Amino acid sequence: MTGLKKIAVTLFIVLVSAVGLRGQQQAYFVDGYHGGIYGHYPLWVTTFMLDHLEAAPSWRIGLEIEPETWDTVKIKDPVGYARMKEWAKDSRLDFTNPTYAQPYLYNISGESIIRQFAYGMAKYHKHFPKIKFTTYAAEEPCFTSSLPQILEQFGFQYAVLKCPNTCWGGYTRAYGGQFLNWEGPDGTAILTVPRYENEAFEKNSTWQTMAWANKVDYWKSCYDAGITNPVGMCYQDAGWKNGPWMGIGEKVKNNVRYTTWTEYFQSIPAGLAVPSWKMGQEDILVNLMWGSQVLQRIAQQVRQAENSLLQAEKIGAMAFMDHGFVPDSKLLDEAWRTLMMAQHHDSWIVPYNKLHKDQTWAQAIEDWTSNTLTIAGQLIQQAHASYATSIRSGKAELGYIRVYNTLAQHRKECVRVMLPAHVDDVTVWTGKQEELPAQCHQTDKGKVLEFEAEVNGFGYATYQLKVAQPIKPGQSKSGEQKNTVRFDDEGNCILENELYKIVLNKKQGGTISSLIAKYANHKEFAAQVGAYRMGEISGHFYEAGKFYSSKESPVAFAVVQDDGLKTTVEVKGNINGHPFVQLLSLVAGQQRIDMDLTIEWKGNVGIGEYKQQQKWTDNRRAFTDDRYKLKVMFPSTLRQGKITKNAPFDVTESGLEDTFFGQWDQIKNNVVLNWVDLFDETSQYGFAVLTDHTGSYVHGKEFPLSLTAQYSGLGLWGMDYKITGPLHMRYALIPHEKNWNIARITDRSKAWNEPLLASYHPNIEARDRQLIALSEDHLEISALQLDHGQLSLRLFNTDNKQASSTVTINFPATLLQEVLLNGEQKRNIPLSRIADGRKAFVVQLPQFGIRTFKVNK
Repeated sequence: MTGLKKIAVTLFIVLVSAVGLRGQQQAYFVDGYHGGIYGHYPLWVTTFMLDHLEAAPSWRIGLEIEPETWDTVKIKDPVGYARMKEWAKDSRLDFTNPTYAQPYLYNISGESIIRQFAYGMAKYHKHFPKIKFTTYAAEEPCFTSSLPQILEQFGFQYAVLKCPNTCWGGYTRAYGGQFLNWEGPDGTAILTVPRYENEAFEKNSTWQTMAWANKVDYWKSCYDAGITNPVGMCYQDAGWKNGPWMGIGEKVKNNVRYTTWTEYFQSIPAGLAVPSWKMGQEDILVNLMWGSQVLQRIAQQVRQAENSLLQAEKIGAMAFMDHGFVPDSKLLDEAWRTLMMAQHHDSWIVPYNKLHKDQTWAQAIEDWTSNTLTIAGQLIQQAHASYATSIRSGKAELGYIRVYNTLAQHRKECVRVMLPAHVDDVTVWTGKQEELPAQCHQTDKGKVLEFEAEVNGFGYATYQLKVAQPIKPGQSKSGEQKNTVRFDDEGNCILENELYKIVLNKKQGGTISSLIAKYANHKEFAAQVGAYRMGEISGHFYEAGKFYSSKESPVAFAVVQDDGLKTTVEVKGNINGHPFVQLLSLVAGQQRIDMDLTIEWKGNVGIGEYKQQQKWTDNRRAFTDDRYKLKVMFPSTLRQGKITKNAPFDVTESGLEDTFFGQWDQIKNNVVLNWVDLFDETSQYGFAVLTDHTGSYVHGKEFPLSLTAQYSGLGLWGMDYKITGPLHMRYALIPHEKNWNIARITDRSKAWNEPLLASYHPNIEARDRQLIALSEDHLEISALQLDHGQLSLRLFNTDNKQASSTVTINFPATLLQEVLLNGEQKRNIPLSRIADGRKAFVVQLPQFGIRTFKVNK
C-alpha cells in the first residue's frame, strides 16, 4: 500500500470511528453536574463523580460548578481536590460555565457579565491551570443576545442553547436543527446547538423539554426532522446520587452514546451550510417573579451596586491618569465578588430559599450589595482625597467643589454636594469667574448645595465657593422669580418651565392630564381620551375581585422645591385605601422627568390575576399576566407605537403584538433592563420610560405602555411572595422626537445611572480637565479601570450602525494595544500626537460592538 493510500485509509478510519458514516443515525447525550458551594455541592460529590468516571470509561460529564467551590474543596476534601486536579486534564471532563456565580445574564449589565466570566475563569485557572474553556453550556436559561461576542473574546468556540431539565425560569425559542451559527447584534457568530425546532416540552411538566432524558419519542422526532446526530442533555444538581444519568453499558438504551459538549462539537461535522440565526432578546423566553417585592428589592440593590462600582473604577482610573493614584485592587476585587454573588441565578429565582441555616438568599443579597456599596464609596472617597493631597493651590474663601463626569458625553446637569458645617450660604463660581445659580438647603444629614454643573466628557470641572450676597425675598439665586409651579381654580397643579408644561389632575389621583413638550413642537404626549390616565397606578386586588386605581381618589399637592434650578412636587393620595406619595421633579434644562413612588401598604394584600393555589406545577399561573399586577401606566397620544428596549450590549425592537401570557409554555420576553421606548413611526414622536431595576413592562394594541410595580401572592414552588413593607421605586419619563437612537435614550439612561459626582475640597487646584474625548457621540466608555498597572479601556457602540471614532487621550500614554476580553493581545495601535501634547487613535466598532484597549502610561 502506498503512503498516500495509507494516509487516506487512516483518515477514513478516524472519521468513521468518531462519527460513523455520514448519514448514519447516532444519538448522543450530555450528562453532567450543576451547582456549587452556594447553590448545592455536598463535599462527597467530588469523590462520587470521579469514582464513577473511573468505573465507567464510556461516561463523560460537563461541569457547571461555581468557581469558589474549589476553594472549599481544597481545604475540606484535599484528597478529592488532588484527584480533581488530575482529572481536569482529561477530555472526559468539560467545564462549560466558568462564570463566577452562574447569573442569568439577561438581567444584569453587560459589564457585570464580562466580570462574571473574567473573575470566574481566573479562579478556575488558579485551581486548574491547564483547563480550557471551549463550550458554553448551562443548566438554566443563562443567556442573552450579545453573548456570542463575549464568548468569542473569552476564547470560547461553541455555545449551547438547551437547558432541558431546568426551565422553571424559561427557555430559548425552539429553532433550527443540529447546528446553527448564533449571530449576536454586533455580527459575531458562534457555532451553536440550539433547542431544536422539534424539541417540544415534556408532557405534564412545567420545567422540562423532551431532550432531558433518553426517550424514543425525542430521538424519533429528531430523526424525522433530519437531525442525523441528535443530542440530549441533563445537568444533574450536584448532590443527586444517580451517577450516570442513563446508566452504563447495556443499561443505556436506544443506542445512545455519552459525550461532552466539546467532544460533540469536535467530532460531529457541522457541514458547510450551517444556517445563521440572529437570535434577539425576545427569543430568550424567560420569566421570573416580576413585581414581587422581594425580587424588586433584589433588582434595585444589584442595580445600585453595579452603578456605584463602575463609577468607583472610573474615578480611580481618572485619578491614576491625572496624578498617579493607585486604587486598592484588593478592595475592588472584593466589591466585585459580593456583587457577582448577588447576581447568582438562585438569588433571583429562589430568594426565599435558605442559603445558610439562618439566612435566605434575599438576606444574603442585602449584605453582599451593602458591602459592594460600602467599598465603592470608600474607593471614590480615596480617589477624591488623592487630589487634595497630591496637588495644592491657594486656599479659596470657602473651598472648592470638584465635579466628576464618568461618561464620555459632555454634560450639563444639577449636582448635589454636602458642605461642612462651618461653610455658610455660598455662591458658586466657574474658573472663568462666572457665577452660577445655586441653592443651599438644610437637611437632616446636613447642609446640601445644589447647582448646575457643566463638565466635559470623562473629566472634571472645579468650582470655587464664595460668600453669598443677600437676595431679595421671593427670588432665586439667579434673580428669577419662582414661578415654575402654580395651581388653577380646581386645585390642579401646573408645572411649567422652558421645556415642559405639565398638568396634574387633583381629582383623578394626581395623574398627568397634560404633558406638553415645548422642545418637541409643543407636542401633547398625555392621552386625552380613553379609559386610562398617564401616571395612573392600577392593579387587580383579587381578594376584592376588582381593579382599583389611584385616579379614583383626589390627592393633595405640596411644593417641596421650586427655586428656578429644580422643581419637585409631592403628590399624596391612596389606592384602595393604601396611601401613596409620589414626587415629580423637573430640573432646568433637563429633558428627563424624574419620578419617585412610595406606597405604604396596610398589610399583605393580594394583587394579581387570581389567588394562586398550592399547585406549583400547574401550567396556568397567576403571576405571569402583568396586566393584573399593580402597574404605573403611560397612555399617550402615540397611536401606532412600536416598542424598543435595551438589553446587555444590545437594543431590541420588539416583534410582540402584546406582552400578555398566562402559562409557562407561552412565555413572552417582556423584560425591561434599563429602559423601554414607545415610538410612533407616523408622527416621529416617542416616549421612553427608565426604571431603577430590572423588571417587566406591559404593552398591547389596546393597552398602554406600563411598568410592573407590585405582585403579591403565591409563586414558584408555591412560595408566598408577600408584601412585607412599603413599595419604593424610581422611574423617569422622556418624551422625545425621532426614534430612540436619534433621541439618544441610551445616553440619557446612562446619565441617570451614572450621575455627575461632586465632592467638597477645602484646598485643591482650580482647574478643569478632560482625560478622554470621543469624537462619536454614540460611543460609550463602558469601563475604565486600572488593571495590574495598565489602564483597561472598554468602548461600546450604542448606535445601530457602524461607528468610527477618534479617541483622544489627555495623559502621557506610551503604548496602546487592542486586547480580547481574555487579555489576549490582538494588535498594537499607533498613537498620533496632537499639538498640545495629547495623543489620539482611531477605532471602528460595529453596531453594539465592544472593544478593549490596554494603555501603558
